[in-house]
Amino acid sequence: MNLRRSRLAAIFYFPVVLVITLLVLSALPQHAAPKVPASDVVFSLDVAHSKVTWSLGTTFHTVHGSFALKKGTLRLDPATGKASGEIIVDAASGKSGNDSRDKKMHKEVLESGRYAEVVFRPDRVEGKITPQGTSTVQVHGILVVHGSEHELTVPVQAELAADHWTGNGKFSVPFIDWGLKNPSNFFNKVNHEVEIELELKGSLQGPVTP
Repeated sequence: MNLRRSRLAAIFYFPVVLVITLLVLSALPQHAAPKVPASDVVFSLDVAHSKVTWSLGTTFHTVHGSFALKKGTLRLDPATGKASGEIIVDAASGKSGNDSRDKKMHKEVLESGRYAEVVFRPDRVEGKITPQGTSTVQVHGILVVHGSEHELTVPVQAELAADHWTGNGKFSVPFIDWGLKNPSNFFNKVNHEVEIELELKGSLQGPVTP
C-alpha cells in the first residue's frame, strides 16, 4: 500500500516540478546577442581605396602629408540620425616626405609609439541622406588623439549608389590647443591647427530611408 502511494506521489510530483522549473527559467535574464535593427544602414570603409591627407602652414611654406586608415564602420539609423561605430587611423603611418621632420613629429608631437591610433567615434549624423545621389551632412562624434577625447563635427559630402558609397570631408584639428607639443622653433612658426582632408570609399548595407 505504501509503495503504491509512493508511486502515485512521484507521478504527481514530476510534472509539477517540471512546470515550476520552466517558469523559473523563462523569468531569468537572457544573454543572447543583440539584434541589429533592420532599419539601420551600415557604411563599411574600404581602407585600400580611402585616404587621409593633412596640411600644416608654417612661416616659410605649407607642409603636406598623409595617414593610413586601419579600418572603419559607421552604423546609422536614418530615422533618428543616431550613429555608432568607429574609424581608426594608424598614427604611426603619418608622413610628410621628410625623414627628419617625420621623426620629430612621431617622437615629440604625436608620440605614436605610445598612442598608436587616432580614433573617431561618431554618435549622430545631422542632415538627410538620399538613397541615390549626393548628400551634405554633418557627422558629430568624439575624436581620440594622443590619449584624449575631443568633440568634433565633420562636414561630409556623401554619394550613395546601390551597394557602395563615397565621402569627402575637410576639417581642422587645433592640435596645439588640445595639448600636443608645439613643433615651432625660433625661426619657423607653425599654425596651431592642422587641416585634414578625407577621401573615403566603401560598401553599403541596409535601406537608406528616413
